[in-house]
Amino acid sequence: MVITFKQIEALYWIAELGNFALAADKLNTTQSAISKRINELESVFDMEVFDRSRRNAKLTEKGAELLALSKDMLDMRDHVLERMSSPETLHKRFRIGVTELTALTWLPKLVKMISQSYPKLIIEPQVELSSTLLEKLGNDSLDMIIVPDVYDDAAYKVCRLKTVKNAWMCTPDYVSADDVLDFQRLSQLNVLTQSNLSGTGVIYERWFAQNNLKISRTLLSNSLVAQIGLTLSGIGVSYLPIAAMKKYLDSGFLKILHVTPQLPEVRYAALYRADRDSRLYSDVTCYAAETCDFDGVLIGGS
Repeated sequence: MVITFKQIEALYWIAELGNFALAADKLNTTQSAISKRINELESVFDMEVFDRSRRNAKLTEKGAELLALSKDMLDMRDHVLERMSSPETLHKRFRIGVTELTALTWLPKLVKMISQSYPKLIIEPQVELSSTLLEKLGNDSLDMIIVPDVYDDAAYKVCRLKTVKNAWMCTPDYVSADDVLDFQRLSQLNVLTQSNLSGTGVIYERWFAQNNLKISRTLLSNSLVAQIGLTLSGIGVSYLPIAAMKKYLDSGFLKILHVTPQLPEVRYAALYRADRDSRLYSDVTCYAAETCDFDGVLIGGS
């Protein structure tokens, strides 16, 4: 008997998703077909790949070893397909990770442009924190990520995109004065910031340190949507993207505070592993540069 890519894919997705049923759904087949592929794989090597005594699909020691080798086989197959197939015929999945701001503004434009050029490509977007996205890119769980440009590593190809202009915002009744505020006055307020798991959070945390801004009352958030909601509720002040928050500013739900010095703009970048370079990655990077637009309406817009 010979090993087939269908068997290898079954092994990979069972291990990835945790059970046979989810793997069957992922591969658009039946659970019995998935079980058959694993049985065939076990017959080839005369060994058990999964521990049948456990409720969830748990790899045996040899199964884990085979999985590691199988990932290399799938990577090589995808590499050959990318090199030899035209954009119109390339059939594979492309996993792209973004943070909330990109997901809520220009991600749909990017997905549409990719689909138009690569109609058979299976695009799988994921929305996570920057730190999680970088970790997944490193372990090959994602093919490309779009995050604030804070990571400098020769292992990744980097394409720098547009910048986001943020400003300190709050509800009109939280701070009554319209005068220019300095850091000393700002530090006395409730300040809503993003944690260091966020790329924007890392950039501004460094900038605060450089400018000796020490915030005594702060509330950290791992979610931009939560940060917006808390600011709208009047709990405190927060740095938010100006263009994306236009509706709330125009309607008077939020106002921009004049704080000196002004916040630096946050540049975004598209990253992918240097060892995964191909026409597909180059094209998607170009599409990202072309569609990147943080001026789109965020949540609650029309």
